Amino acid sequence: MSAFASPPNPQAFHQQVWGIVRQIPFGKVATYGQIAKMIPPPLGVELEAYAAFAPRWVGGAMAACPDDVPWQRVINSQGKVSERAGAQKQRQLLEAEGIFFDAKDRMDLKKYGWSGKIKSETSYRKGC
Repeated sequence: MSAFASPPNPQAFHQQVWGIVRQIPFGKVATYGQIAKMIPPPLGVELEAYAAFAPRWVGGAMAACPDDVPWQRVINSQGKVSERAGAQKQRQLLEAEGIFFDAKDRMDLKKYGWSGKIKSETSYRKGC
């Protein structure tokens, strides 16, 4: 399992994640798993292993993202802000974008979820 604690080429994977996240529109969100599915498995990583580890890799990329990446727009599959340092700030930023949370601290992914349409000129396979 430790062989997949991080992607084979973390820098390349992070760049791919950040490129996708930069395209999430204001007032929309995407999940870690949704972003992971938009990036093909790196060479040498089987699909099953990739499916298991890639959302965590996306989380790692978001923890290390540059200032120009709208990190607050990446949430967990339950429609919640993941509990961690910075969670309250993330919620505040999302609320400032017009995203509302219900009594269980979830947002409506049908309403606020991003379709995932990315710019066609961007290739996310290179560098994996």
